Amino acid sequence: MTTRVIIVDDQAMVRAGFAALLAAQSDIDVVGDAPDGVQGVELSRRVHPDVVLMDVRMPEMDGLEAARQLLDPPIGVTHRPKVLMLTTFDVDDYVYEALRAGASGFLLKDAPPADLISAVRVVAAGEALLAPSVTRRLIADFARRRPALRKDRTSLRLNGLTPRETEVLELIARGLSNQEIADALVLAEQTVKTHIGRVLAKLELRDRAQAVIFAYESGLVTPGDR
Repeated sequence: MTTRVIIVDDQAMVRAGFAALLAAQSDIDVVGDAPDGVQGVELSRRVHPDVVLMDVRMPEMDGLEAARQLLDPPIGVTHRPKVLMLTTFDVDDYVYEALRAGASGFLLKDAPPADLISAVRVVAAGEALLAPSVTRRLIADFARRRPALRKDRTSLRLNGLTPRETEVLELIARGLSNQEIADALVLAEQTVKTHIGRVLAKLELRDRAQAVIFAYESGLVTPGDR
């Protein structure tokens, strides 16, 4: 199945370069681009992409607000694309807030071409892009500087998890892949996927990115944990 992508970035050369790279892939179809968040949201609502590559800093409307509008659309709008944030900074408050809003991850603009292609495929498949160490550093940095949010409420939500589900959530927050979690807990990978699905459903989280943030903000995992 072909993945439909749009690119939202205020730099024309970036849009053209990313479009050429992605369009050369047989399983990716670039269906449009936009120079700012306002036009990006309009374009997404019109062409219904699977993945939106969204620059963080743009005129008119920044990537954070555009991501919020796409991921929490008004009544009557049913399309919700996956959003992959693009940034030149590996620690950026905008990116952190975008992850909290439901973005599926972020990628540095100077990442190797192969990483961009892989990122689009990973996000399109419904996974969060949490593999790069900078992502964990970003989340840990802001979790360290902010007190745990709504502690009582998050504690109640954590109490709804089984001990095994809590263990899986902790390992997700530490950056382990499904296979690594399976190895650590001596489980089948499919069993791990089942646990993750239950964790997301019980905590009312969209994906692994939000699960990592929840784990830090609830105090289940603290920066520096191993």
